[in-house]
Amino acid sequence: MSTMSRSRTSLSPATSERSTLPMGASAEPESPEFKPLEPTREELLTHFFERFKFYTSLCLGTSAILAVFAFLFLIPFVVEPAIQTILAEFAPEAGICAVSKHIYAETLTNCTWASCREGCTSTHTKCHKIRVNLARRPFEENIPVPKEWDATDLKFLINPEGCGYPPRVNCSEFASDYAGKKAPKIFPCYYSMTRPELVVARYSWDSTIRGLILALVLPTTVFIFSLSVLAYWHCHCCDRACNRRVHAESFASKEDSKLLCELDEDPSDDVF
Repeated sequence: MSTMSRSRTSLSPATSERSTLPMGASAEPESPEFKPLEPTREELLTHFFERFKFYTSLCLGTSAILAVFAFLFLIPFVVEPAIQTILAEFAPEAGICAVSKHIYAETLTNCTWASCREGCTSTHTKCHKIRVNLARRPFEENIPVPKEWDATDLKFLINPEGCGYPPRVNCSEFASDYAGKKAPKIFPCYYSMTRPELVVARYSWDSTIRGLILALVLPTTVFIFSLSVLAYWHCHCCDRACNRRVHAESFASKEDSKLLCELDEDPSDDVF
């Protein structure tokens, strides 16, 4: 019995700590000569890396989820309108337009369409309907009003979507600028070459392409980058495949590489 108790004492964690006593001597844990074992530099670095890996993985996972939601949000507001604008093929140079009719309507039945809407997803009970005459000639300052028009009574929209959000889109100011008492008799407008009935007041090819590229590239890049880093850190199969390739490249002959792959595929070598 005394031998077993002595063995258990020698294997206890207290006596396995580092001590400044000579070999063979013993000391109590409460004694001043006893010093606990301090972590090494490698252990501190490993602990720091594990914490860094955990918090970074949390941030990357959150970024990937937000990128998916951002992409789904941008599809109806940016991607789809930009594609429709590109397909409309607006003329690069503004044509000549003049207001032929302006109606201010109320109630939902009278606002089936509107030249301007503040909000692209909501319905409005008050709206401005502006129709214009169009001359498909380049607009120039101080030119006379055309006597002949290429098309008449076309629907006039503030932009290809016909809607927007303040402060960029203000429907009251839009109606006043183009159909108010102080509005010019003629003004530049952009017409579609594939949809003859579509005429807009604001159009920019550069802004359309820039918005489409940003809406497609930014969320996709964030999602792919976050997912790649997470897979490299936490996917056991990916990590094993990468390590196998690195070790295989260090062997000169094909026989050595084949032997290495057979050893890697042996389940008895796995450490759980």
